[in-house]
Amino acid sequence: MKKIRKNAAGIDIGAKKVFVYVEGQKVKNFYTFTEDFDVLCQYLLRHKVKTVAMEATGVYWSILYEILEASGIDTWLVDGRQTKQVPGRKTDVKDCQWIQELHSLGLLNRCFVAKDDVKELRGYNRLREDHIRSASMHINHMQKALIEMNIRLKEVLSQLHGVSGIKIIEAILNGERNKTTLLNMCDARIIKNKKKDVLKSLNDRYTNTGLFALQQAFDGYNFYQEQIKQCDKKIETIIHRMGKGGLNSNLPNKRKAIRHNKPEVDNLGANLIDIFEGRDATIISGITDYSWMQLLSEVGTDLSRWPTEKHFVSWLGVAPGQHWSGKMKRNKRKFGHPKAGQIFRQIAQGLLASKNIALGSFGRRIRSRKGPAKAVKAMARKLAVMYWRVMVKGVDYVELGIKEYEEQLLAQKQKSVHRLAKQLNLQLISMQPLAK
Repeated sequence: MKKIRKNAAGIDIGAKKVFVYVEGQKVKNFYTFTEDFDVLCQYLLRHKVKTVAMEATGVYWSILYEILEASGIDTWLVDGRQTKQVPGRKTDVKDCQWIQELHSLGLLNRCFVAKDDVKELRGYNRLREDHIRSASMHINHMQKALIEMNIRLKEVLSQLHGVSGIKIIEAILNGERNKTTLLNMCDARIIKNKKKDVLKSLNDRYTNTGLFALQQAFDGYNFYQEQIKQCDKKIETIIHRMGKGGLNSNLPNKRKAIRHNKPEVDNLGANLIDIFEGRDATIISGITDYSWMQLLSEVGTDLSRWPTEKHFVSWLGVAPGQHWSGKMKRNKRKFGHPKAGQIFRQIAQGLLASKNIALGSFGRRIRSRKGPAKAVKAMARKLAVMYWRVMVKGVDYVELGIKEYEEQLLAQKQKSVHRLAKQLNLQLISMQPLAK
């Protein structure tokens, strides 16, 4: 094979050392301290290396990537699955040589690497999501502590960590035991509709160990809520810097409601519209300002880096896979998809139960034939295609609703029946409604 990249190097990254191979030279290793990375960079420049490929190994690559980029070397971050060695012949020395050979032959694909503000936003957003997961763990601990004391608030309140639930828990920890007093802390609608159930759920079976466990979980939950607020402040700073405060956008329509984990960011929708130069992703079913912000942090602002919508959905991992060999066709599960693909899947999961949205009807039709997993994947692919078209082509998307979608399906079926009748030389007769 002909080498298309000259002066190329390969780097194998580890926790303690990195191994570097430049064609015609011996493999060298460097420690992972910053000053050693600087020496590594000077070594590559001294040998006139113009491009480098390295595996995306955990977070070890990030600082070295920045140093090499700043020095003017064309740095490629590649997926480790593309650089698999022959089984039984894997060493750090051979790995960096193999990476260099593949890169010089043009057999590696570059990974998407976020830069500048998008990279910073991604860091804050992912940290925020980690805190949300940790807070949910403490919610489970609160539920467990209450159930051990047979306090069944979980069964009568839709969310234990809602306003009413938190008020009751805080009062219990402060020593309140009167059921009527605890009931009056609930929302008026809960008192009206669930008064008897709430009172029954608050029967006194308090224990010292249960109260201690409840206090621990409650303190942990509040700690992570404070961490989330601090992340929101950082996110707000980045969003306002990227969108210039959202001062140039007019929002004639009311923004979609964010039901869970809403970030405390002022003018989030207006800033996002300014960042994307007037294009609004929330016109797509299921996408709110929050999910749009998550997608921004994962895929950035320039979706034209994916030449077509097919490239985009393939990168996300929501496109149908192919694993054929002769007459055998298998469904092979893929691993290591970008987080953005999971965001589209989560949006699709929420739309699957929608009653008035055409995409929900489409998903239920797929689910009835192929199961929920493939239905969610198919819906996620459609959402990703719509998002790419809106962000790249500027195509306006309008939700036509389930009724028009079903009318289109009926028209397609009628067209198929007429085509089949023509092939079989048959004549179709429309049924007249029966007289009453």
